[in-house]
Amino acid sequence: SFTMNMYLFVYDLMQFCGHSWIFTNMIIRFMTFGKDSLADTFHSIGLVMRLCQLLSVLEILHILIGIDKSRLLPRFLQITERIIILFVVINSQEEVQGKYVVCVLFFLWNLLDVVRYTYNMLARMGIYYLPLTWLNFSLGIPLYPLSVLAKGFAICVSLPYFESFGTYSIKLPFPFTFSIYFPYVLKMYLLVLFAGMCFIIQNLFSERMAHLGTGNIKNKRS
Repeated sequence: SFTMNMYLFVYDLMQFCGHSWIFTNMIIRFMTFGKDSLADTFHSIGLVMRLCQLLSVLEILHILIGIDKSRLLPRFLQITERIIILFVVINSQEEVQGKYVVCVLFFLWNLLDVVRYTYNMLARMGIYYLPLTWLNFSLGIPLYPLSVLAKGFAICVSLPYFESFGTYSIKLPFPFTFSIYFPYVLKMYLLVLFAGMCFIIQNLFSERMAHLGTGNIKNKRS
C-alpha cells in the first residue's frame, strides 16, 4: 500500500542519512588527522552507529509482517552478527574500542549500507539505475567476507580482555554447579560466524542472479 511504501521510504531515508553521516565523518577525519583518527573512531561515531544498528532490527519485523519481501534468515544473521559484535564485543570492552579493526568494520558496514539504502529508496519510487543496481547486488560479494574476517579478528582481540575481566562470565551459586565462561562462548560463535558466511554468500549470489539476470536487466531498462 501507499502508506507502507511511504513508511519504508522514510525508514530507508533515516538509515541512509545515518550511515552517510558516519561514512563522510570517517573520511573527513582520516583526511584531516590521518592514522590518529583511526583509534578514536568508536568514540567519535559510535553513538550514531549504535542507533543505526538498533534501528536495523526493524527490518526483521518488516519481513515477518510481509511488507519486505527479503529472505528472513540471511537478513536475521547479518543483523544479529552486527549487534553481537558492536554491543557485546566492542561496546563492552573499552580496550577494544581503540583498535584499528573497529575502524575497518565501520568502514565496510557503512559502505555497504550507503549503497543498499540508496538503492532501496529509489526502488520504493520505481526508479532503477543499472550501475546502482549492479553495485548494490555485487558489492557485498567481496566485502561481506572481508567484514566477517574483521569480525573474527575483533573477537580474537577481545578474548584476553574477557578472560581478564570476566565480563559476561557467570558462575551460579550452590546448589547449582553450572557456569558460563564467556570466552568459550565467543570461540564457539566464531564457528557459527564463518558457517553463516557461507550461507549468506550463497544468498548474495542468488539475489544477484535474480536481479541482474539478462531478462531482469532488459525489463528494468525498459
